[in-house]
Amino acid sequence: MLTVTDHAVQAIRDLMVGEYLPEEAGLRIAAKPGEPASLELSLVSAPFSGDEVIKRADVRVFLDAQVAQAVGGKTLDAETGPGGRPTFRLS
Repeated sequence: MLTVTDHAVQAIRDLMVGEYLPEEAGLRIAAKPGEPASLELSLVSAPFSGDEVIKRADVRVFLDAQVAQAVGGKTLDAETGPGGRPTFRLS
């Protein structure tokens, strides 16, 4: 299972501010189309069918079924990058 750090939780909260998303919205991590070794992160209103849902505090992370196996046992962390935008990393 993916572990989500406190920094990642706060970064996801920050991304969702002003987005007018429903309460069950979250950050979705999926394989990037056409780039099998790359991941795509996006804010979505609800999990897709088959997504694994990870809840931490008031934040949700949705993992595409293919990605869930690849990131199992890893940690999602974030730091604030240039311009205040968060940068996420898996380790």
